[in-house]
Amino acid sequence: MADVWTLYKRINRAVMRPYIPGEDLSGVSVSLADEPKEGGMVARNPDNHADQWYVAEQYFKDNFAQEVS
Repeated sequence: MADVWTLYKRINRAVMRPYIPGEDLSGVSVSLADEPKEGGMVARNPDNHADQWYVAEQYFKDNFAQEVS
């Protein structure tokens, strides 16, 4: 089966907080390609706060901006 990738635009908001170096990430999904470090973020599903994942600093900078009310 061939890989089929499609480009999607984000249409929703993300809930995130800064990663604190050395914090326990046992409840946070971290990609094997990532090494959590200062500048990264921890995101969570707004409908299920137990569903959390680490977001690398550069990916965060490239793809997110803080919402201003």
